[in-house]
Amino acid sequence: MDGMAKTSTTTQGLRAAIERSGYYPALVAEAVEAAVGGEPVRSYLVHQETTFDQNEVRRHVTVLVLTANRFIVSHTDEQAADSTSPTPYATTSTESVKLGRISSVVVSRVVANPESYKPGTLPREVVLTIGWGAVSRIDLEPAACGDPNCEADHGYTGNSTADDLSLRVSEAGDGPETVRQALVFAQAISEATADITR
Repeated sequence: MDGMAKTSTTTQGLRAAIERSGYYPALVAEAVEAAVGGEPVRSYLVHQETTFDQNEVRRHVTVLVLTANRFIVSHTDEQAADSTSPTPYATTSTESVKLGRISSVVVSRVVANPESYKPGTLPREVVLTIGWGAVSRIDLEPAACGDPNCEADHGYTGNSTADDLSLRVSEAGDGPETVRQALVFAQAISEATADITR
């Protein structure tokens, strides 16, 4: 019974966070709820980002949802009127990923004055990177040997990095509650993916 009550509370918290973002909440909520379906929500993160593109201000909202079986990502962007549309419009998309496909969860924390850090202190910013193999970045550079006079072609060397989603939240830009929620979500998805591999 407590699990059901918590799930209902978590779902209500997700809806409230979407409403608080103030960014086309009816559109965003409908897209997220359709993707989640009837599954209980275990954890969530709502992040709004404002960018400046020449003379335009553009907003983007990302909603991350964790259920018992899936990780759901929703992105919504607004666009100004252009040659394809005489009125401003918004585009929303959702992606549903089975938890077993998630290959990495990276949490980077930036803390001020690390010499006096106390456990439990909120980081200044958090970067959450989640990879599931849909997008990979390859960084290549010419390979070389130790001989400075060698003119042979040694091919290339490099790294392949899963980089499907990278989300940065900061206390200054997003507020302490969003940073706290990012850490809660990161822990929940890390634990969920660890459970899958056991």
